[in-house]
Amino acid sequence: MLNNYIDNLKDEIIKKTQELIQIPSVDSICVNQMHPFGENANKALEYILELGKSLGFRTKNVDGYCGFIEFGEGNDLIGIIGHLDVVPEGENWTFPPFSGTIYDNKIYGRGAIDDKGPVIASLYAMKAVMDNYKINKRVRLILGLNEEKNWKCINYYKEHEEIPKIGFSPDADFPVIYAEKSIITSYFKEHYVDKNSDLFIKEIDCNNAINVVPKICSCILKINSEKITMDNLIHDIQNILNNYDYEIDIYKISNDELKLTSHGIQAHSAHPNLGVNAISRLIIILNDIFNKYNSPIEIFNFFSKYIGIQYNGENLNINVKDESGILTLNVGDFTLKDNVLSIGLNIRIPINTTIADIENKIITITKNYSNLSFATTHQIPSLFIPKDNHLIKTLCKIYNEETNSNEEPIAIGGATFARAFPNCVSFGANLAHQKDMCHQTDEFITIDNLIIACKIYAKAIKTLADS
Repeated sequence: MLNNYIDNLKDEIIKKTQELIQIPSVDSICVNQMHPFGENANKALEYILELGKSLGFRTKNVDGYCGFIEFGEGNDLIGIIGHLDVVPEGENWTFPPFSGTIYDNKIYGRGAIDDKGPVIASLYAMKAVMDNYKINKRVRLILGLNEEKNWKCINYYKEHEEIPKIGFSPDADFPVIYAEKSIITSYFKEHYVDKNSDLFIKEIDCNNAINVVPKICSCILKINSEKITMDNLIHDIQNILNNYDYEIDIYKISNDELKLTSHGIQAHSAHPNLGVNAISRLIIILNDIFNKYNSPIEIFNFFSKYIGIQYNGENLNINVKDESGILTLNVGDFTLKDNVLSIGLNIRIPINTTIADIENKIITITKNYSNLSFATTHQIPSLFIPKDNHLIKTLCKIYNEETNSNEEPIAIGGATFARAFPNCVSFGANLAHQKDMCHQTDEFITIDNLIIACKIYAKAIKTLADS
């Protein structure tokens, strides 16, 4: 009954997914206090709440921080926790990143799989259950607007609204996630006042989310001495680049300014091995340049020795591994602001290793550098629910039945809103063994995946409501 009902809504589900993708809801600073995460994030929230209302649900905007869509009766609350914000679009898309273009049975666009497509699938799964069954529990789709940064949205929800007793987040992979690594965002910093040097860094440009492998990063170097000519500088940089297989462009801006642009391949920072890090490559080249001109920069020397282009913490001696996978490290931020050079890391730590252990190992190394500081600015504890837990077993069974497969629960490096609530796990919407397009250029969700996920979520909602 549920599957046939959803099949009849297929065209509507596709259309609403496209319309939601077309709202460029990148979290941004906004002067309007009622739109704490920017006008576009607020537009996405208003769109989905209005859609929910038109489908017959109860809705609430929680002070612009988040919202929810609900149906059913009873004391027990089942939560489905998704988000409407997206990471920046990046560059070199085949189709415009906020177009929702359909090509080759795929819906393309930023947020297609993370997390707008799964949110629409969840909403129409709720619609299918609501229109075909009477349940004695309430089901609530909770919608955050700040998941890609620091979770202020879901923390605000927890302070002001009801906590679900059980639930799932449609923001990762099927069949079901039983473990998520802990995550820290940390920064190396050095005070930089080298404008009296023969050569110095004037500007760094890297508009990148910390949880994305950067696709592009550039900087401007300025000559500050008659001892260096532009021709010699370009010649020296080209010789340095000949030692590496890096894609870095050199642009002459003026007689004393030169721009370097490093190119990489975008990927989710949970899987940095799938990308190529533009920041890491640029810093390594900068280190060689400034050493060549006898103006060493400590943070670059440290970086080249202990981080480099490795993504598993090997050079820092923090390469640990357990059943949840290996430690991964993504260099996601590089800035020069107020005379401070800053390099930001997103580190994902296996569940049996503590955050403090990793931090202490890094701090021990940085103590050897007098001008270097290290600090963690944000952390998310790990999630672990045993594989024999009732919720894990139930959701995994539903997935296997709907897809005629025999998959086992998995662990991931990503962080989902499942961590925000007790007795909550991440569940889809990527089908098992499917390529993860989250945070990547040309992000998409296949139409088949979208509809199958909707059917799986409908059965999960009905099963959890009956239990």
